[in-house]
Amino acid sequence: MSMSIRNQFPGTVTAVAVGEAMASVKVRLAGGQDITAAITTDAVKDLGLAAGSAVMALVKSTEVALATGPVEGISIRNQIAGTVADVTTGGAMGSVKVTVEGGELTAAITKDAVEALGLASGTSVVALIKSTEVSLAAA
Repeated sequence: MSMSIRNQFPGTVTAVAVGEAMASVKVRLAGGQDITAAITTDAVKDLGLAAGSAVMALVKSTEVALATGPVEGISIRNQIAGTVADVTTGGAMGSVKVTVEGGELTAAITKDAVEALGLASGTSVVALIKSTEVSLAAA
């Protein structure tokens, strides 16, 4: 199935913590990074997720924020280090491609943010992704 979601990462479930309505699913990506997805308990059951399950982690580019270094004192659990590979800007928005271990991700951020952060090819960045913005698909 083709999708408009730019960020698609293969991985393996390492842990599942199930609550009454929501679950926290930890995934080890092919590049070695760990991310957490907060999904419904029903989704965990429907997908048959358990430690060892192969999954695809999906994140819309509009849900990826960028920082020029690790961020402390923040509730965002998913922080993936990388290097800017390409920046394209238009009148209001920018598309930033970031090379990370095992692949590439795209962040759609404002042109003002691109300029304020001084983003250009070769800039070191950290992609920030809230766990509630990570979707999972059975692989």
